[in-house]
Amino acid sequence: MPEELRSSEIISRLSVAYPNAKIALKYSNPLELLVAVILSAQCTDQVVNRITAPLFKKYTSVEDYASVEVAEFETDIKSAGFYRNKAKNIIATANLIKEKFGGKVPSTMAELITLPGVARKTANIVLYNAYGITDGIAVDTHVARLSQRLGLSANKDPVKIEKDLMQIIPQKIWGSFSYLLIEHGRAVCIARKPKCKICTLNDICPSAP
Repeated sequence: MPEELRSSEIISRLSVAYPNAKIALKYSNPLELLVAVILSAQCTDQVVNRITAPLFKKYTSVEDYASVEVAEFETDIKSAGFYRNKAKNIIATANLIKEKFGGKVPSTMAELITLPGVARKTANIVLYNAYGITDGIAVDTHVARLSQRLGLSANKDPVKIEKDLMQIIPQKIWGSFSYLLIEHGRAVCIARKPKCKICTLNDICPSAP
């Protein structure tokens, strides 16, 4: 099957299997989303949502994050893992947003990646979910793993995987494509032992037995 047709078939089948695929993080504005995504590095979305439920009531503005003492904020997010580095990045990011971007979370890739703790994955998630902008494809561990297993990319570096995917995935679904792979990665194509026998893609997957 030609690569373009195979990628189209993958999208079609996963869209049927996961019609409600979307971001699992809970937020109500771009700032909350940015904070949640930074916290989600090396941490499950469920844990992040438990942390942010009280966090978003305590911190409601850029000024709140920018002015908090690091030690206090570390305590607030301690269960996130790597909390010291995340606390430092979130506070520094808040200060930069306040000083350079008028208190508003930037809405361009070029600006977002200047923020501490923000690389292309985080920027893509914020752009798509907060502003409806598709500038690229967010590559997390699920997306990276499935892209390799499905033969969509031979690379291991997230940036290179993203470039490979952008060449074969229609731009109009760049934002939602990540969530299709994430849902499939959690439910079927799991890391240690993929459930190939029940996989809707097993006849077109080069990794299927």
